[in-house]
Amino acid sequence: MVQAYVLIQTEVGMAKDVALDIAAIDGVTRAEDVTGPYDVIVRAEAEDIDALGRLVIAEIQRRDGIARTLTCPIVNI
Repeated sequence: MVQAYVLIQTEVGMAKDVALDIAAIDGVTRAEDVTGPYDVIVRAEAEDIDALGRLVIAEIQRRDGIARTLTCPIVNI
């Protein structure tokens, strides 16, 4: 299992709607609107890194109101 944080910049005024929309996606364990340089932070999980990439590209990035994403895979050191 691979987990990651996905940091999202939204269009102005869209953070709440984007967070609610993304929270319903299979593989997303948490989505919250926040303040700062990013508007929404998502915690996601997938079977492997390729599945995580598909989740981010095919499901998250395609949602209305998203301007940019940054995916940060979680590592266990």
